[in-house]
Amino acid sequence: MRWPPLTRGVFLRRLNRFAVEVRLRQRRVQAHLPNSGRLRELLVPGYPIWVARRDGRRRTRYDVQLVGLPDGTLVSADARMPNALFREAWEKGDLPPFRPYTALEAETPLGEGRVDFRLIGSAGVAYVEVKSVTLVEDGVGLFPDAPTERGRRHVRALIAARADGAQAFVLFIVQRPDAQAFRPHDAADPDFGRILRAAAAQGVQVLAYRCQVSLEEIRLADPIPVIL
Repeated sequence: MRWPPLTRGVFLRRLNRFAVEVRLRQRRVQAHLPNSGRLRELLVPGYPIWVARRDGRRRTRYDVQLVGLPDGTLVSADARMPNALFREAWEKGDLPPFRPYTALEAETPLGEGRVDFRLIGSAGVAYVEVKSVTLVEDGVGLFPDAPTERGRRHVRALIAARADGAQAFVLFIVQRPDAQAFRPHDAADPDFGRILRAAAAQGVQVLAYRCQVSLEEIRLADPIPVIL
């Protein structure tokens, strides 16, 4: 998936959950941060940041897209991107576990809420919840970076769907190229880790993919091991 035209700036500070201040061409501007995570490893004053200009009636003219780490690694900070990446890869047939499914519905009801996707095909019905991962420590992608009741609720719904006979998947998309494996971040939310392990034991498939990221595009690369 190609990025819109990007402008390089410097991260200055986080204003609230969804807004940051950046320096663009010697000007201080506000930008929308499409990610509610803590992102402490990314939102460091002085780090390079790339934003995309957005038109229309909105509080800010820019969206944050990428952050550059000191070692040159580019990380997508847009938590909306993994769903689009999954859909793009599924449409191209690039995800072997999902090739048996030929129809896709987004934001489908499940239990008391919604999950990201419902797939239908020769393997029956499958529910898929996609999670954005930006935190990597010692080569391991970690989710979540803060307690997530929403995440726990999604996994519980998948457990129930699997018990009713549907297939169910949790797909962690690491929006950076330097992860060699994935595991739940028990230090941030031990309950999420427990529920995810229980889900795997009851037949919910837990998958993780990393991304290739450049200033031109982001795309799903290859699967990485999941450590539970």
